[in-house]
Amino acid sequence: MKGGPVSDQYRLVRLDALRGFALFGILAVNAWVFATGYYGSGIADPARDPAVQWIVSMFFETKFYLLFSFLFGYSFTQQMDSAARAGVAFRPRMLRRHLGLAAIGVAHAVLLFHGDILTTYALLGLVLLALRGISPRRAVRLAVGLILVSGALWTLLGVLDVLTRAPADAAAVSAQVAETVAAYRGSPGTVVAERLRQLPATLGFVVFVQAPSALAMFLLGFAAGRRRVLAEPGRYRALWAWLLRVGAPIGLAGAGFYAYVAVNHPGSPVETVAIGVSILTAPLLAGGYVAVLLRLFDTRAAAVFAPAGRVALSNYILQSVVLGVVFTAYGFGLMGTLSYGAVAGLVVGIYAVQLALSALWLRSHRYGPLEWLLRAVTTGARPVAARQL
Repeated sequence: MKGGPVSDQYRLVRLDALRGFALFGILAVNAWVFATGYYGSGIADPARDPAVQWIVSMFFETKFYLLFSFLFGYSFTQQMDSAARAGVAFRPRMLRRHLGLAAIGVAHAVLLFHGDILTTYALLGLVLLALRGISPRRAVRLAVGLILVSGALWTLLGVLDVLTRAPADAAAVSAQVAETVAAYRGSPGTVVAERLRQLPATLGFVVFVQAPSALAMFLLGFAAGRRRVLAEPGRYRALWAWLLRVGAPIGLAGAGFYAYVAVNHPGSPVETVAIGVSILTAPLLAGGYVAVLLRLFDTRAAAVFAPAGRVALSNYILQSVVLGVVFTAYGFGLMGTLSYGAVAGLVVGIYAVQLALSALWLRSHRYGPLEWLLRAVTTGARPVAARQL
């Protein structure tokens, strides 16, 4: 069985559909890094559309990477089960997998998108590998502890910022934004150079803001996988009800505060407070999304999103390729030229095409291109790519 096809009986359509839907949220956030040099600059884009920015900040930013992280942790338990069925040692298999994921992530960060999450997942996955013997209950407690400590520290840091930090120099930031846009619109060489220049700052944000929350969601996903929460959702109706009635409203309140600050006070000291509040509340909203989507995916809607989720890695990289062609010197160099409404429309269009292409691809292939490569690295054998028609 080593290196052979994955039997459909071991796939969870709900898991694939959740991952497929999460791709839309990831695209809805990442597109702005390509579209405007002002994203994350600390000052407002003069050409922004506050309504579009509010929607993205409220419902997408800081939420969907958490959902992806939860699903990564859940899939980790499936990898454990797969290794057990194949009768192979799990640890060497996962070390190879994470090495392959890290290699793809590094190439992605340097060539296409400095905000890459794959390398972070590969490294944090080693922590999960070390903790794989943990009980589901302890995994949940550790996850909650990580969220509470990280969120409290950032909120406290934000309060100190409010008391001590001076506002950003708008003229200096605008000059840097102009240089960034010029680099991305210059040549492929200047695109790579600018990605490398921005990597250190991005890594700092990932390590100190995203990584603790991502690891927490890994652990929650791991616990959910051990308890077969997505395989048997009917056993956890109380959990879904709590997430909808209590968790989601708290998450929406935190998201509302975060969005208000992001739209009206970007780069201000209170933005650090908003980050802390988001760390504390965004996991609850992400959980609310799962509760709603599981109801939706009891219908035929699951079949619409599941194919994209089955080739999520390839789709994630493809999003960066398309955005790179549209906005940088790899293609049309349109960074800073499209309206916010046009960018939002582009996001919807790209995602719709990905849904259709994923379904079409899987009619004749068992894996996406990068899924095939990662599986080959993981198993140390050449998987059978084509479906038998």
